[in-house]
Amino acid sequence: MSTGVVSVRLPDDLKARLDRLAEATGRPAAFYVRAALREHLDDLEWAYGVAGLAEESRAGRTEPRPLDALLG
Repeated sequence: MSTGVVSVRLPDDLKARLDRLAEATGRPAAFYVRAALREHLDDLEWAYGVAGLAEESRAGRTEPRPLDALLG
């Protein structure tokens, strides 16, 4: 598996919690960062995608469609 590197600054309290979890389980902190991303990235992509579509609609850059056209 190919990997990339991401550097993230965390608030001290969050970093301390991550370090405690890693120490208690014997796993590296990066394991839990990857797990959190796997668990929540889809939700974040969806939420920000919806927010972007809403902004496009509010700005008048999309054509409104009736609800039944979206559901059917």
